[in-house]
Amino acid sequence: MDLILWRHAEAAEAREGGDDLQRPLTAKGERQAERMAGWLGRQLAATTRVLVSPALRTQQTAKALERKFKTLDELAPTQSFQSLLHAARWPDGREPVLVVGHQPALGMTAGALMGSELQPWTIRKGAIIWLRGRERDGVLQVLLQAALTPEQV
Repeated sequence: MDLILWRHAEAAEAREGGDDLQRPLTAKGERQAERMAGWLGRQLAATTRVLVSPALRTQQTAKALERKFKTLDELAPTQSFQSLLHAARWPDGREPVLVVGHQPALGMTAGALMGSELQPWTIRKGAIIWLRGRERDGVLQVLLQAALTPEQV
């Protein structure tokens, strides 16, 4: 199973007393989302499930992909990497899954699956980490397929 972790693109700074879920992308963030969406659109299988946090910035990032997606509260900024893995059906899902979400859950997911200590990997805004799970001799192996920023695509 492929699991693609896409951190939302650059968003407006949080305002004191403002609703964090309503922060929109900046102009730079819109460009980042478009660049990465262009690359992902050429790479993703047609069967890829796209799961997105309810935050405005993740919704805007995902819309750049021009595919249907499902919004899940389990992917909100305060949720855990365990919630993310459950929503993605890792590692038992049959189809690839693209998750558009937030730090630290995305970084915790990448770190945990790649066997590091439970601490978040840093994932830049607009970047992806593409992981592939496969079973070999009864053991789950996780391979790093790609790690890219919008500037690299």
